[in-house]
Amino acid sequence: MKALEKVATGTLRTALHYYLVSTNPTRRSFVATSVSTASILLARRIFGEPQPNATKPTPELEKLGAVAIAEAKKQGATYADLRIGRYRNQFSGYRLSPQRGSDITDEVPFVTDQNSFGFGVRVIVKGQWGFAASPLVTAEEIARITREAVTVAKANAVAQSTPVQLAPVKSYRDRWTSKFEKDPFAIPMDEKLELIHSATLSVKKDPKVFSAFGALGFQSEDKYFASSEGSSIQQYVVRVYPLLNAVAVDFKNGISRTRNYTVEPQTAGWEAIAKANLGENAPRIRAEVLEHLAAPPVKPGKKDLLLFPSHLWLTIHESVGHSTELDRALGYEANYAGTSFLTTEKMGSFSFGSELINVFGDRTIDRGLSTVKYDDDGVLTTKFPIIEKGVFKHYQTIRDQAHLVGETESRGCCYADSWSSVPFQRMPNVWLAPGAASVTPNDLIAGIDDGILIEGDGSFSIDQQRYNFQFGGDAFWEIKGGKKRGMVSRVAYQARTPDFWHACDGMSGQSYWQQFGAPSDGKGEPAQSNAVSHGCSPSRFRQINVLLTD
Repeated sequence: MKALEKVATGTLRTALHYYLVSTNPTRRSFVATSVSTASILLARRIFGEPQPNATKPTPELEKLGAVAIAEAKKQGATYADLRIGRYRNQFSGYRLSPQRGSDITDEVPFVTDQNSFGFGVRVIVKGQWGFAASPLVTAEEIARITREAVTVAKANAVAQSTPVQLAPVKSYRDRWTSKFEKDPFAIPMDEKLELIHSATLSVKKDPKVFSAFGALGFQSEDKYFASSEGSSIQQYVVRVYPLLNAVAVDFKNGISRTRNYTVEPQTAGWEAIAKANLGENAPRIRAEVLEHLAAPPVKPGKKDLLLFPSHLWLTIHESVGHSTELDRALGYEANYAGTSFLTTEKMGSFSFGSELINVFGDRTIDRGLSTVKYDDDGVLTTKFPIIEKGVFKHYQTIRDQAHLVGETESRGCCYADSWSSVPFQRMPNVWLAPGAASVTPNDLIAGIDDGILIEGDGSFSIDQQRYNFQFGGDAFWEIKGGKKRGMVSRVAYQARTPDFWHACDGMSGQSYWQQFGAPSDGKGEPAQSNAVSHGCSPSRFRQINVLLTD
């Protein structure tokens, strides 16, 4: 309670500080906290401060990398790599909602700030992978864990007959930092909470707005990679993702509606929060959630859709991004997240959509959540075509997958969400190229006689092969006779993936192109999450089946 009161009055500094002053820790808990603190201090020392102009990893990281590689070779490994990682996730904000049976509004702040630091070692011995990891980052522990990874590889070799084949890769010695002007973690928590508190108060001003929620999310990854092929790579990535949410309720009729202001999550710094103008957009969100509450239900049937980037990103993610992952197509993900209708014989020939559909996998694009210079295989990242003029061309791949589809290079899609996780194929930024520069959203609206404009993402459902789907949204406007009308409600649409993308007949130009995405997208067993962006312009789809939802 004391800690919560301190947050509410704006005097929070760190979770550790309030843990120590507001509790009476036992010796065991004090030792655990001290170990955690020591680990954080060690991570700061060996990684150093972010240096955008630096070109080489810190010497201490390279010394630790050399220990793993030398020990792996000594134990007979034909390949080895070490990843040392420091990860931080901070999430803060306010929730405003009424006390039960009262007109009094509770204003509840929240702050979480999580750090993780450790290393993992991969080896290939007798043609098979072995992996082991530890949170204790010392030369002695790295040597011991490397031997454990070798033992795992030998055990795997007994059960696996087909040897691992790695696509060739160049070696690199480099240091890279993502673009940001101001470190979001350096901003005082008081300032962050005051910003969100002010915006949520503005959203909540009307009594019909039942609750308001605002949050600021920040992620950082400080990673070092060393391989037996000569690479030594240090990278630092910072991501931001703010959000405002409003819920309006009509108690008399038993109806509730939502409206979100979702800013483009991106690889950037605090400057992206300032540009988001949360306070300025709060009154608009309040007005639109009230309009949504009063909006009539949609009349179901075949309609044209105009989908804005804040909505279409999720359809791209689920129907294009996941269906073009090679491990899904091969059945590796079947037990957990499903397979793909895009089986390997379709590569290079399958008609995925209309000729307007050009989709790229890209870990180099500015501000993309999945943007890095090197993947977790040490591969220099690239932009590559997934769909060209409607035809499916390439899967997302990593080094040990490329040969499975007759390719000689990895597409740079290897990633692990933690030092303790095994790297595997994860989605890059997957984006849809814009239309002609002269085309505006109003041009697309003018060509619609009976349709719906959809903003924001909502609930969705898609089958295990990424083929049949249904998507909702956050806000819906009726289009009649080439004009945007008032809001409607209870909208969802239904289609099959190739039918949907073949129905696209218009896109706005580059000036309307935006990136939205997911800071946390799940896959794998044990489950891992990655951050990924999907860019597009407002796009028009003809005669899609629109449903009236509950």
